[in-house]
Order: sequence, then structure tokens, then C-alpha cells
Amino acid sequence: MLPQDFLDRMKQMLGSEYDCFLDSFSGERYQALRLNALKKGARADFAHLSKVPWAENGYYYEAGDQPGKHPYHAAGVYYIQEPSAMAPVELLEVQRGERVLDLCAAPGGKSTQIGAKLGGEGFLLCNEINSARAKILSENVERMGIVNAYVTNETPARLAEIFPEYFDKILVDAPCSGEGMFRKNETACEEWSLENVALCAERQDGILDCAARMLKAGGRLVYSTCTFAPAENEGSVERFLERWPDFHLIPIKKDAPGMEDCIGSLPGTLRLWPHKIKGEGHFAAVMEKTGILQSGYRGNALNGEVTGVSEKELGEYRQFCQDTFGRKELPFEQGRETVYIKFGDNISLVSAHMPSVKGLKILRSGLQVGALKKNRFEPSHGLALALDPRMVTRVWNLDSEKDTIRAYLNGQTFPAEGEKGWYLICVDGFSIGWGKLAGGIMKNHYPRGLRIPM
Repeated sequence: MLPQDFLDRMKQMLGSEYDCFLDSFSGERYQALRLNALKKGARADFAHLSKVPWAENGYYYEAGDQPGKHPYHAAGVYYIQEPSAMAPVELLEVQRGERVLDLCAAPGGKSTQIGAKLGGEGFLLCNEINSARAKILSENVERMGIVNAYVTNETPARLAEIFPEYFDKILVDAPCSGEGMFRKNETACEEWSLENVALCAERQDGILDCAARMLKAGGRLVYSTCTFAPAENEGSVERFLERWPDFHLIPIKKDAPGMEDCIGSLPGTLRLWPHKIKGEGHFAAVMEKTGILQSGYRGNALNGEVTGVSEKELGEYRQFCQDTFGRKELPFEQGRETVYIKFGDNISLVSAHMPSVKGLKILRSGLQVGALKKNRFEPSHGLALALDPRMVTRVWNLDSEKDTIRAYLNGQTFPAEGEKGWYLICVDGFSIGWGKLAGGIMKNHYPRGLRIPM
């Protein structure tokens, strides 16, 4: 049952379109996935799916496809994402090498979309204020093989202190009343009230103010929600522009099929209506910060740049690299300035110019390479998912249609013959985890917490 106050407002907003809008709640729900551009060959395997018109790598799938149960999901070949939710990152116009902030990032759909567009270059900061959701965000960043991201569990205000005028692009996919998700999320409907809409709008004002402080001159800010409420959409944007006169709206081109007439009441903004497009409700606005950067501008974080550990502290790791890659460095290090940072026994690889992690509640920093144990090195699951099989000397490929891959994901060993040592386990050529061959048995190193019942 939809709240009456919600229905009354929507009738006033939509007029003659109200009945079509209401009918959409009992209509077909569209489901989609976004192919991971970091996984080579993914496009060819899914070329038969129908395209999401406003997303570069978005494709609709049928309910019977069950992509969440396929091994490709565990391998990070795609991310299951609501179709309309793919639009804001496309509006961000991410370029390789940029510094990008996803300020309200969990569960990670938009962050991983940004990460794929960066292609391992530049810097991505994915933040989530809720600690439990931040953990899910971190897991999704790992699954999608993103090597140049930090995942933090901070307040927007704290980040604004550390990163003044630092980012080229910022996405604020703001916490909202969730009206656009009513037909797929009963909880959002049950928790809705006019009072909550007002609270959300007030919270969005504070988040946007923090984002403004972190964007450098000439930078782009995309604000989005999955609600229909004007107070949280056009209202939030109008209030923001009043408070920050150095920002202005960039009109959104509505050139994808079905988007031509999805115009917000504030000219230049975008509304996606479920009765007009194949997707749920969404709002987006693009804003730019006025000004030109001075020559030589670098934009330093409050705590400076990250400092690495000495080569001596890397111990058995370098020998692992020699055995696994045929050289004493990761493929990601070639031609780049990189450093290693250490958290206890765990080491991570980051760019030499990424910001210091000092003072941050951080869950993930760059590429978590693995752990230094006593007289040995154990590679991380994240490293496996970030690798292209062509980078590795020992690879064991499993067929997605055979039982062996499901047994592997369940944590089971399997018989194998070959050279002793670490193997990158793949499914149809996509990396999915590690195995270690000894005595004709491939020992399973798929993480216990991720194992899938057969």
C-alpha cells in the first residue's frame, strides 16, 4: 500500500500522467547488469543481452537468467545494478587519471562503475558513513578488481577537512527517502513519511556543502537521488546554488531513448520516471565549480602523500612475484611510480602520489596484495581478481558449465598435475581466486567467507 500523502503529492506533480505512473507499480520490473570493463573479453560474452541506452556497459537481463548465481558474478565480470542507477556516473564524465570521490558510496554500484572508467589510473575515494555498509562496499570494490581506490568509513565533514579542493569529480548519490524504489523495496515504502522527506532534504544540504569544499575549481559535481520528492531533488539543488554562488548548473542532454521528455521542473536537471523508461525512479543534476586552476596546481591532502615501506620489509613477497609473474614486481607497477604500505602483516600497493591514510578510518587502500607470514607470502583474493591471466605464469582454467568450478567456489580441492606452486584459478579465462598445487592436488584458497553452497 502506497502512503496516501505520497499519492496526493504525486497526483499534484504529474497531473494527466498520474494514472500511467500509478500503473507502473504493478508493471514489469526491469533488471540489469553492468559489464566490468576491467575484465577483458566480458563484452563478447554478453553481446546477446539488450542494451541499457544511457549506460556504456549496461544490459538488461531476464528474471530466469539468475546472473547472481553464475560463477562470472564471483569473478567480477559484471555488477548487478538497477538500470536507472547507472545514469549518474555517465553524467560525471570520468576521465583516466582524475581524482574522483564517491561520497555516499555503498553498496558500490556507482563506485565500481567509476573505477572501471578510471581503468586503474588516477585515484578513487569511495566513502560510506555506515560501517556495516562500508564493509560491503569494500568487498564489491575488491570483487570488481579495482586497484586504485581507497574505501573509507568517514563523515563527509571529516573528509572535507582532509581533502580541501582536492577532487576533479565528485558524485553525491545522496541518502534519500527512496520513493523511486517503492515498487522493488517494501521497506522503503513502510518507512516513508513527510517528516522523513524533510529530514533527508536537510541531511542532503549538509552533504552537498561538504562536497563543495572538496571540489577544485573547474571540477564537476553530480548530485543524484532515487526519490521523486521535489524537496530532495530540485529543492536540494536550488538551495545549494543559493549557498554556493561559485557553482552553476550544466544542462543534461536527454538524448537516450525514453529520456527525451524526462525533464525535471528545474531546467537542465533530469528525472527518470518508471512509466517512461525501463527502470526505476531517479533524479540527477550536474554542477560545475567556477574558476580556473593556477599553473602547477596539485591540490594536496591535509596529511600529504602516502609514504611506503622499505624494500627490506617486503620479505618473501618479491620471491612470490618472481615465481608468479616472472619478475620481482607486479604487472601493475610497470611504468608507474608506486609504493607499498603495510598494515600489520598485510601489504598494499598504491600510487606514489595517492594521499596518506593517516587519520582516516580506512577499510581498503589501493590493491591489497597479500600477507607476509613466517618465511612465506600468501597472496590476497583481491590480487587474484585484479589480475589478467595473461600476466601470470601458472594459470588453471575451469569451465563455467562444469561441476569443478562450483566445487572450487564451495572450497573443495580438485586433482591437478603440473608444476608445484601458486596458480591463478580462472573461469572461462576470467580470474576468480588462488589455488596451490602440491602432490597432484590443487589446494583451495578461495576465501571461507565467500564460499558458495553447492
